[in-house]
Amino acid sequence: MDIISELIKRAQQQKQRIVLPEGTEERTIKAADRVLADGVADVILLGDREEIMGLAERLDLTHIKDAEIINPVTADDHEAFAELLAELRKKKGLTLEEARRLVDDPLYYGCLMIKSGKADGQLAGARNSTANVLRPALQIIKTEPGITCISGAMIMLTHAPEFGEEGVIVMGDVAVTPEPDAQQLAQIAVCTARTAKTIARFEEPRVAMLSFSTKGSAAHECVDRVVEATRLAQEMDPTLEVDGELQSDAALVPEVGKLKAPQSHVAGKANVLIVPRLEVGNIAYKLVQRLGHAQAIGPILQGIARPVNDLSRGCSVDDVYKMVAITANQVISLKEREQQ
Repeated sequence: MDIISELIKRAQQQKQRIVLPEGTEERTIKAADRVLADGVADVILLGDREEIMGLAERLDLTHIKDAEIINPVTADDHEAFAELLAELRKKKGLTLEEARRLVDDPLYYGCLMIKSGKADGQLAGARNSTANVLRPALQIIKTEPGITCISGAMIMLTHAPEFGEEGVIVMGDVAVTPEPDAQQLAQIAVCTARTAKTIARFEEPRVAMLSFSTKGSAAHECVDRVVEATRLAQEMDPTLEVDGELQSDAALVPEVGKLKAPQSHVAGKANVLIVPRLEVGNIAYKLVQRLGHAQAIGPILQGIARPVNDLSRGCSVDDVYKMVAITANQVISLKEREQQ
């Protein structure tokens, strides 16, 4: 069974309430229909009911009737949500009238549903920018304890079973924080390792903090930042198998790892790769995806107190479907951690 099939099965067994704020977007509603047909999640579509049902009829989508459909503008809890938002943002000077206008926005309304316990996770971005998706999440749901930066992990399904976890590698950050400092980089490492464990289902994440140097082979402030981030990540999670700085070949290839970092428990067998900058991660995963014909799953957003995920505006129906399953699995894992 592949990773996605496992995630879908787990989501079906423990159904979560996932908000899709872009309820009138065609790919989103097609994916929602499939999610409902397969029992992957309980879907909450935001938007005008007549428009959504008219689109469903035109597209011959027979399961949308099983979704909960809410128009934020006319919702019964609109005023209560406005008061909640005004209270959450009062230190920033947000007035109740301004809050009322923001609650009209499905992206804000969805996050307020999560904050108030009426939904478990949210997925958007087919029609909105990453900034628009993240803004209400950070203002309303905020970051999880101990985390100050948001990041995005990508699960890479490659055709090279000798690397990573039988060809599966998780990379971070590929989506959000352009120039992380050492503390942020450490947080990215810890969060990405958790994603590798809970979503990619790695039994033992082995985290390589990547650089253009391996164990002091080059001297530069960029290398120093990675070394410091490695130390901080170990402090954040003493159980984590993490090492750096490592070049990518030293991280992945056993012979090179033994040669360049013979004392490392990670070198040569890393399955989680942490890049030093966003541009490196974004460029790297797209090269692996296109030149190596790998499948890229994500980005999976990390560090938000409750799961909110972002889609590419070029996403397919299948992408939306998979990300609903991933979002549901993030919720399941979070609830399990909270019960421990």
